[in-house]
Amino acid sequence: QLQLVESGGGLVQSGGSLRLSCAASGYTLDVYDIGWFRQAPGKEREGVSCISSSGRSSGGSTNYADYVKGRFTISRDNDKNTVNLQQNSLKPKDTAIYYCRADGGYWGQGTQVTVSS
Repeated sequence: QLQLVESGGGLVQSGGSLRLSCAASGYTLDVYDIGWFRQAPGKEREGVSCISSSGRSSGGSTNYADYVKGRFTISRDNDKNTVNLQQNSLKPKDTAIYYCRADGGYWGQGTQVTVSS
């Protein structure tokens, strides 16, 4: 069974940057659509960004929620078998637990991102 592990979260000041990674062992992430989601305290989980699998005609295509567009970048590192989320110009409202998800309903345990003002 596919298992996902997120890393890279932490505490950063407003305007700072973080790079989140979603890793898997035993399975090649390149064949999965991968999404990043986040959940802030007291709020529902929401989508942040996604990248399509290499097997699709649109392989590698990316999408972003409006609230992160221009600040976050999703990418694959196939050598490391990871999907990364580069977060720049972070804002306090970006504070949340960030999760990655692979199609088929596989979720990681999440990584906490806290942005101080």
